[in-house]
Amino acid sequence: MEDDTLAEDLRQAIGELVRAVRAADTMPSGEAAILGHLDRGGPQTTADLAHRRGVTHQSAAKSVKELLGAGLVRAEPHPSDGRKLLLDITDTGRARLRQERAQRATSLGAAIGDALSTDEQRRLRDCVPLLSRLTTHITGK
Repeated sequence: MEDDTLAEDLRQAIGELVRAVRAADTMPSGEAAILGHLDRGGPQTTADLAHRRGVTHQSAAKSVKELLGAGLVRAEPHPSDGRKLLLDITDTGRARLRQERAQRATSLGAAIGDALSTDEQRRLRDCVPLLSRLTTHITGK
């Protein structure tokens, strides 16, 4: 079926693009993902972050430990469960996340400018809302 081929081709192309853009990251992907979740979703526990990322608690805890040590995240007692810590991104963490995102956008923007004609850039821009709609449909968000 042609739709299956389109779906697989799109999955592969987007996956390769994401990996290529992330290759220039200066921060481990797990740490950047946690900062992104805290930036978008506000304070969360390590268990919440592990669940959202689809990783083990131990994996998330390792990244959280690095982020705490670097001053990119802070921990406070959980307001309703004293056994837990609530993690939040610091101003330094938010600045570092912005830097990572800007670096990715700059790298991708340069590639778009170098590799695509003006007409191709226009066509790519027209695809962005379609990709956003697909994401919304898949995630329900």
